[in-house]
Amino acid sequence: MARTVVVTGGASGIGRVIAQRFADAGYRVHIFDIDAGAVEQALSESATLSGTVGDVSEPADVARGMRDATAAMGRVDALVNDAAIPGPRLPVEEMPDDEWDRTMRVNLYGPFFWTRAVVPEMKARREGSIVNISTGSVRTLPINRSVYNVSKWGVEGLTQTAARELGPWNVRVNAIQPGMVNNERMRMIVKRIADQEGRSPTEVEDEFLRFISMRCKVEPEDIADMAVFLCSDGASRVTGQVIAVDGHIEWEQ
Repeated sequence: MARTVVVTGGASGIGRVIAQRFADAGYRVHIFDIDAGAVEQALSESATLSGTVGDVSEPADVARGMRDATAAMGRVDALVNDAAIPGPRLPVEEMPDDEWDRTMRVNLYGPFFWTRAVVPEMKARREGSIVNISTGSVRTLPINRSVYNVSKWGVEGLTQTAARELGPWNVRVNAIQPGMVNNERMRMIVKRIADQEGRSPTEVEDEFLRFISMRCKVEPEDIADMAVFLCSDGASRVTGQVIAVDGHIEWEQ
């Protein structure tokens, strides 16, 4: 029987690439995403996918997604928690309560809710893999990104705590720190900074790259390949790890 995986945020962006990489590796894939149009498009493009429209920050939606995934695939062998939002770019003293709460609920509560949903069956089978998508910004701590940085620190804390707790049941939990990903979201971030600072996007991008040891962007496929590896037999003794796929980010503004 083919292995199975749930990918949150799996209808677009990095999550969509992750979902397709798992499908290409022979997995049955269930995507969970808040964007109904993107879910519909993803399912129309690949007969190997099933999917649920839902919000990772809502426990009832997550429970429904878990029921749908189990109905579609029979079980959940692996989980990739990719769904996240950037949150506002503001000084900490200007951070609105509702923006803080929303970012934390999506970025940290979402992975917790999904982890909680998949763990009972994984423990019962004594097998499973969970991969959380963090960020290289946990190391570099860019300014005016307090809620995003803190939420992803929490994701790494959840990763390492769950790895220790679930290890006796052969359930592995790891995290990936992406770097400067070559996708539309990063291009939007670069443009926003450029507009705010009166510079060209090329100047802003060059500054990012100057503080990456390999002077490179990261392709979504690089993140996806690591996620597939961490759920494979080749990583059967890898757990509790936070692995950077970033060309080694040294610093960022």
